[in-house]
Amino acid sequence: MAPERILLLEFEPLDQFYQRRKKLSEIEALGHAPYPRKFNWTHTPKGILEEFGERTAEQLAGERVEVRVAGRVVALRPHGKAGFAHVAGDGIRVQVYVKLDAVGEQAYKLFQLLDLGDIIGISGHLFRTKTNELTVWAERLELLNKALLPLPEKWHGLADIETRYRRRYLDLIVNDRAREIFLRRARMIRELRRFFDERGYVEVETPMMHTIPGGATARPFVTHHNTFDMDLYLRIAPELYLKRLVVGGLDRVYEINRNFRNEGIDAIHQPEFTMLEFYQAYSDYRELMDLSEELLRGLAEKVCGGTKIKYGEREIDFGKYERLSMREAITRFWPAAAGAAPKAAELAAPGGVRAIAERYNAAARSGGWDAIADADKLGEGELTGELFAAVAERHLVQPTFIYDFPSEISPLAKRREDDASLAERFELFVAGMEIANGFSELNDPAEQERRFRAQVEKGGHDAPKEVDEDYIRALCHGLPPTAGEGIGIDRLAMLLTDAHAIREVILFPLLRAESAEHEGLKLSEGDDSPPGPERKA
Repeated sequence: MAPERILLLEFEPLDQFYQRRKKLSEIEALGHAPYPRKFNWTHTPKGILEEFGERTAEQLAGERVEVRVAGRVVALRPHGKAGFAHVAGDGIRVQVYVKLDAVGEQAYKLFQLLDLGDIIGISGHLFRTKTNELTVWAERLELLNKALLPLPEKWHGLADIETRYRRRYLDLIVNDRAREIFLRRARMIRELRRFFDERGYVEVETPMMHTIPGGATARPFVTHHNTFDMDLYLRIAPELYLKRLVVGGLDRVYEINRNFRNEGIDAIHQPEFTMLEFYQAYSDYRELMDLSEELLRGLAEKVCGGTKIKYGEREIDFGKYERLSMREAITRFWPAAAGAAPKAAELAAPGGVRAIAERYNAAARSGGWDAIADADKLGEGELTGELFAAVAERHLVQPTFIYDFPSEISPLAKRREDDASLAERFELFVAGMEIANGFSELNDPAEQERRFRAQVEKGGHDAPKEVDEDYIRALCHGLPPTAGEGIGIDRLAMLLTDAHAIREVILFPLLRAESAEHEGLKLSEGDDSPPGPERKA
């Protein structure tokens, strides 16, 4: 048997499937509905512990507390004519005591046919056991769903990482850490919405299928619309549509959106990811840097309880921010092995960045580091960006704004009034990751058209293949001075949950297809007996 097949069947043993299906038939024979439609609950496990967790045994005995609670069975301890179980819901367990004399013979037989993973409803009253554990004394027991496949053997979670991502439903059942990550992510998104709503922003939705890929430089996914017989692109960014809305008079807009980029996968990249993008009329990029500080400082306080958070072995302080120009960052973090650090003036001088890149590459080749690829084919602005990525990015652990990007790599940003080689653009880095990208929006339609055409003429897999003429038309109607920013929700969630792979914070990340040789279960077979030897082979 191939190793991959063993892995796939690890939590799907067919013998247990057939045993559990046989038990389901026995439960039906007792007169219990196999899949009832409703359970009228009064409390959740979490609600029971929150409301009654401080009550003493005497208080519970003096004031009988009736509850109807449902949950998944995560522990079973039968003892002759009585037994205990734990049911879980909302990430919290509560103990249940089931006694033959209290529930009756039929319900106790049901209890004896339960397995870990089954979902049950219990009606009864609360009491404390001799060990002082708050417990539901069951007076009625109902099966709500028979789990035909078992939970992982250990309640501590799934060991195999790919199985955790592929079968997130199991991960959420058995892994408290996974559950907390996604609950915290949800709180984070609620706080983001609250922040922008309170400041007069309007939340909008823009198309996910575009006729022209735009708003960023990335390779798109291509799909086809049958009725119109036309190819479309899954959006790589909503930027151009959001700025159309500012032209239309929505001065403050934001969207929490899904984007798709047909690119590689690693610890911080997924082809399907979530962004927050927002645009504010009559503002510039420096105002958005101030706004971003306020946003992230408050977000850390609301979601994590303070501005200082733990990320791996480091402490990150969202209460403090540094601002460096891209050239200053290259100078500050220049590796000593590459010789004396260049001055910002050298990087700005004509031909200076090319000479500095050659010096860096010579040191990289002799020192065994990664050199800047195809340096001779890159423009000076592109070289500056590549040098920054090679020299500085990994050192930007504390929140740091890098600003004054080369105009050459910022086709949608305004140029600085005093230096046309630089754009009014910034990126925010935390823990070596780019978290946000913002700029003063280019609103000169003639200049924007020229830059779009230059991108198309340059070509390449990631470049747009045609100019978005409707966006140019929108600019001709007048885009007020505007600043816009995109924040990576997934990477921000990584930081606020101390997760070190982007797949940890995406509920269903894209994975390779499972092996075709994996045999699915045949749920509709009439025979409840285990498969013959030919099916086990």
